[in-house]
Amino acid sequence: MKLIVGLGNPGQKYEATRHNAGFWLVERFAAQSGTVLRKDGKFQALVGRHGASGVWLVLPQSFMNSSGRPVQMMASFFKIAPADILVVHDELDFAPGVVKIKQGGGIAGHNGLKDISGRLGSHDYWRLRIGIGHPGERSTVTDYVLHKPAQEERAAIDAAIDRALEVLPLVLGGDLQGAMLKLHTEEKAAVAALPRDAEERTPPEKAETKASPPLRKMAKAERPEKAKAAAPRKSKSPEDAADTHDAGAPQTKAAKPAGKTGALGSFLKKLLPDTHPKPKK
Repeated sequence: MKLIVGLGNPGQKYEATRHNAGFWLVERFAAQSGTVLRKDGKFQALVGRHGASGVWLVLPQSFMNSSGRPVQMMASFFKIAPADILVVHDELDFAPGVVKIKQGGGIAGHNGLKDISGRLGSHDYWRLRIGIGHPGERSTVTDYVLHKPAQEERAAIDAAIDRALEVLPLVLGGDLQGAMLKLHTEEKAAVAALPRDAEERTPPEKAETKASPPLRKMAKAERPEKAKAAAPRKSKSPEDAADTHDAGAPQTKAAKPAGKTGALGSFLKKLLPDTHPKPKK
């Protein structure tokens, strides 16, 4: 590795914003290693050289959308191939606390990467991606990256930067595969240790079947015909029995209603002549 580029926007207004995560890592590495970053007007960047490895540290001062110009000029002047460049940048697709290394790939809408790829004519440079999370709506991304993260998010991002700095000596020595293995192994352990509530720990397929008792009752109420069929039969009143009797079931002989025979006899007496003489008094 011959050139490490941290992406961000210059000026106090932006120094604590999410889009400057690349600046944060390179600045911390420079402070730890005693590397002095000085403004170089020719390269439009803050530039310093790491004494032990000879790698150039660069913070472009041309704003994010024009980050590629200082990188192109440095690469051209020192004859540095894209595969020997590491670009450190913020990553919307990763949650705060996640950090990964890869070579090449798409730019995922990142304007700094877009300008670098366009000016170098290549995607083959290495990337150290620091997760900052996503606001959820594409229309709010610009506002999101240009604001400070919450205190907990910043703590998670700083922890990710700490892990990246631990593997940076491997990167400087050219052992990118070793750096990736170490960082990504530690990454899995760090993500597993992040606190989650009970709902997040429940797998989706199990969460769908673990309905609370009130929800189960509600589900039955929405399907009265199924609930009725499954329920044990209860004794019915005579009125209900006539309407709900199952077809094919053995019929029981209903008792004759009281009083119907006497009424019929009275009706017949009115129609038929009385053949029995009435006794005389």
